[in-house]
Amino acid sequence: MGVSTLQRLVEQLKLEAGVERIKVSQAAAELQQYCMQNACNEALLVGVPARSNLFREPRSCALL
Repeated sequence: MGVSTLQRLVEQLKLEAGVERIKVSQAAAELQQYCMQNACNEALLVGVPARSNLFREPRSCALL
């Protein structure tokens, strides 16, 4: 490895060492709380109103 490669590696490690870390259990609890708070806005859970659904089946047009 060259000197410049090692310098970049050291800089990257310094950046990563400065990142604030939290326990997985805390992150999971925060994620669960966020999901519960925003569930009422999630289209996959509450559905999309028919008028604003861009992916609804097109209406068929019958000519008589």
